[in-house]
Amino acid sequence: MPRYSYEPFAYTTPPEIAGGPSGQYPVAIVGAGPVGLAAAIDLAQRGVRVVVLDDNDVVSVGSRAICWSKRTLEIFDRLGVGERMVEKGVTWKVGRLFHREREVWSFDLLPEDGHKMPAFINLQQYYVEQYLVERAAALPEFIDLRWKNRVVSVEQSAGDVRLGIETPDGPYHLDAAYVLACDGARSPLRAMLGLDFEGQVFEERFLIADVEMKADFPSERWFWFEPPFHKGQSALLHKQPDEIYRIDLQLGPDADPEEEKKPENVIPRIARVIGHDRFELDWVSVYTFQCRRLARFVHGRIIFAGDSAHIVSPFGARGGNGGIQDIDNLCWKLALVIHGEGPPSLIATYDEERIHGADENILNSARSTGFMTPKSEMERIFRDSVLELAADYAFARRLVNSGRLSKPCSLAGFSLQTQPSQAEGLEPGTVMPDAPVLDGSEHGWLLNRIGNGFALLAVDCAPPPGLPAGLHVVQTVRDGQGAAADGVTRLVDAQGRVAERYGAGLLYLVRPDQHIAARFRHADGQEIAVAMMRAMGRE
Repeated sequence: MPRYSYEPFAYTTPPEIAGGPSGQYPVAIVGAGPVGLAAAIDLAQRGVRVVVLDDNDVVSVGSRAICWSKRTLEIFDRLGVGERMVEKGVTWKVGRLFHREREVWSFDLLPEDGHKMPAFINLQQYYVEQYLVERAAALPEFIDLRWKNRVVSVEQSAGDVRLGIETPDGPYHLDAAYVLACDGARSPLRAMLGLDFEGQVFEERFLIADVEMKADFPSERWFWFEPPFHKGQSALLHKQPDEIYRIDLQLGPDADPEEEKKPENVIPRIARVIGHDRFELDWVSVYTFQCRRLARFVHGRIIFAGDSAHIVSPFGARGGNGGIQDIDNLCWKLALVIHGEGPPSLIATYDEERIHGADENILNSARSTGFMTPKSEMERIFRDSVLELAADYAFARRLVNSGRLSKPCSLAGFSLQTQPSQAEGLEPGTVMPDAPVLDGSEHGWLLNRIGNGFALLAVDCAPPPGLPAGLHVVQTVRDGQGAAADGVTRLVDAQGRVAERYGAGLLYLVRPDQHIAARFRHADGQEIAVAMMRAMGRE
């Protein structure tokens, strides 16, 4: 199969240079990677015009982020590319851990069925960016995607951000009410504002190699501690589409990155992993572990997301997934503010909630690093003892850490959620679990039917009267008998999964990012309206 073809995107002279109309954009997004493109599409679907500025004109070179989690796929599905990603990607849910010559144990990340999206897929970042670019191109009335537009300066005032931009046709200025900095780990915008990360840089270096070969490795995550082919270190193997395999190899702190990337050094290492040299190198990189973030993500009208806001080691698939979940949290809030439906202070809750998410990812990533690369003899004895016991004892398996894989964090207890008066059901702040439903005679999924705004989910019960305007009401029932009330989307829970996962007789107020804002056993329209106002930052 031919490898990915990096076709450049067309550069167009900006209207500010060509003499066309210009003015203040509601939002300017710096960076057309997965995070920036996802933000553009999310805002466009909420009726917000955006301009996206990128200094390049191709998708990312190399596979880079490849592991996309169930929650991130659900977000991508709402943005219109989830099904395409799953169709192309390699679906997996089983991970296997090895210590030296033996398998220690294996795990299943999604043992139950009844979900639209799988636990994980492996799909190269360049495909994800291509699909997002094509989706953005289908929304031209809202998204102005500008290639070869490099931001070189930024000035911020009380009501505006002015960006200085260089292009092949010369420089120009662009004004925006808000700017999203999605320009990656080496963020120029972060540097322009004089900001820096706080946290820890680890000494260990790792080699990433993408190799093209024909092989019968299963669609699983394989991780080795001290394998015979790479003694004293660790290794990871993932299968990708197009007969490409990702191999990560620990190198140690003294490795020279430039030397290690040379084919004459990489090829023998890979040959020892797979047992032959019948492969071709597709992409090679060397990286160091980092667990760092900005002290704040919101700086006036400039908001940081993804790697420009925080960075973690790749083990655990928390970087790309965390960035997409940033956007999922931010864009509905920003859209409410821009449309005058939410107060500007609502944006501050992005800091509150996603710093929590970043800290959770950093904690898990740092713990993975400590387990994978012991820094003292006692740490190594502990690690090796855990691996020895894990094959036979369940308690030890919980201590094995080759990267705690990404899953959505709970927002329980933060300011937008309403504390329930009863203990049953799902906790406010958790993300909605999916479930199969029938919409008339059509088979579908709950998350696809819940909508893109605030919603009320009534599980095996009738929604109360007097609900606030603009609230999408979804009722699930165990059979299709009877008619739905006016303005209510009625779904049949034919397999009983909704009642099983949510609890029959409960009402859930759902935020636009599909996190639960409030839960009720009994409530009138006024109680739900108060919880909705709180979730919009208007309490």
